[in-house]
Amino acid sequence: MISLSDVTRSYPGGVTALDKVSLEIERGELVAIVGPSGSGKSTMLNVVGTLDRPTSGTVRIDGYDVAKLSDGQLSALRATRIGFVFQHFHLAAKVPAIDNVADGLVYTGIGRAERRRRAAAALERVGLGHRLDHEPHELSGGERQRVAIARAVAGDPPLLLADEPTGALDSASGTGVMDLLHDLNAAGTTIVIITHDREIAASLPRQVRMRDGQIVSDSAAEEKVA
Repeated sequence: MISLSDVTRSYPGGVTALDKVSLEIERGELVAIVGPSGSGKSTMLNVVGTLDRPTSGTVRIDGYDVAKLSDGQLSALRATRIGFVFQHFHLAAKVPAIDNVADGLVYTGIGRAERRRRAAAALERVGLGHRLDHEPHELSGGERQRVAIARAVAGDPPLLLADEPTGALDSASGTGVMDLLHDLNAAGTTIVIITHDREIAASLPRQVRMRDGQIVSDSAAEEKVA
């Protein structure tokens, strides 16, 4: 599903956020990318999500060589193959949950009625079928994050990228969100979670640790050696 080969991402001023990173993630995996602030994990997520292009190296997502795609093709790839979940939800204020989710499907070219049907189904899937018409301010933090997850999975993308999905939640809500992500993974979605929370990382089948723009450990590689 994800293949990075010698990927480097440098910025003006001599800052190197990723330094010759190579990583393979198979279809159906549930992986934590862990590291302190400045380790490169968020840049990794942006590169994998095609929101940022590497300075050098090769990135393949679901078989597509990202460097060979135009901006329009990258937008189509994101719209149909990748779902994004962010720490701070990024929901539109004063917009009902169903429309927050449906609007995430605009770039797929699906008609409005079908977008709303899929949005309702996605909200039902995350346990919010009874909250379709509630606006973000009427929802708890955990419910808002579930709306964000529904938006990410409404188009049935094979890959879900989550950046600190529990970072703005209390422990009970965070546990609920992680349970939901485990359920989505069990249903076949490949999920990569960026987190600084060691407890959350330890609950996932695979942990990739980063420091100073490099991968310093990978539990999958360690298991192969063992």
